[in-house]
Amino acid sequence: MGSFGPIHWIIVAIVVLLLFGGRGKLSGIMGDAAKGIKAFKEGLKDDTSDEVADNKAKGALPRTEQEAEELRKS
Repeated sequence: MGSFGPIHWIIVAIVVLLLFGGRGKLSGIMGDAAKGIKAFKEGLKDDTSDEVADNKAKGALPRTEQEAEELRKS
């Protein structure tokens, strides 16, 4: 139970080859993950100044308290 048998070493070798073998698969996977996180953060950014102006022009109801306060001030 304490030592690795031949099957264990083969499994370890396969995992190492999948992660580090070839054209930098691990760095490629991490790069794709970083791109996904960056895209997610950019999607969360909210440029409300343009939206508030559009909503005022259209006469739409405010969606947030900040928009409601801006409408009250003007």
